[in-house]
Amino acid sequence: MGVDITIREAVAAEALEIAAVRIAAAEDLTARFGKGFWSSNTTENGVLFAMKRGRVIVAVQNAAIVGTLTLSTFKPWAIDKSYFTKVKTPIYLTSMAISPKAQRLGVGRAMLAQADVLARKWPGQAIRLDAFDADAGAADFYVRCGYTERGRAVFRTAPLIYFERLLIPPAL
Repeated sequence: MGVDITIREAVAAEALEIAAVRIAAAEDLTARFGKGFWSSNTTENGVLFAMKRGRVIVAVQNAAIVGTLTLSTFKPWAIDKSYFTKVKTPIYLTSMAISPKAQRLGVGRAMLAQADVLARKWPGQAIRLDAFDADAGAADFYVRCGYTERGRAVFRTAPLIYFERLLIPPAL
């Protein structure tokens, strides 16, 4: 990875800083691709709610949060589980954002690798997510990180691509 970062679970006191990273990423996408589904803002309360329902992970560089993702066992509304492999405990990646200044430095890839570790400990057998089927979406990134496209759907006018990464238990 091109940058020295630490990846760990977030604490409630960091909710405002996490929201700021998500807002900066959304504003960057909006500036580059125009207003779209990715243009929504995150609030401190929204981050705190995510922490109660799942695990919020952060990437920290020089004492500043530069990336975040959320894992949960709760299926998001936009996910149609009929597209996915049948597993006992799926884990859902419900949001991911990298600060514009930290993009293309390996932060996102490192965060997804840590998500695999945490999901296996949960224990989860797969990580599922949806990405926007648009220029602002991260579909190519997820494919490069080992996720498999499982289908495409439209949810409330948002074109989505469903992705899944099956987690194989480590060899003994």
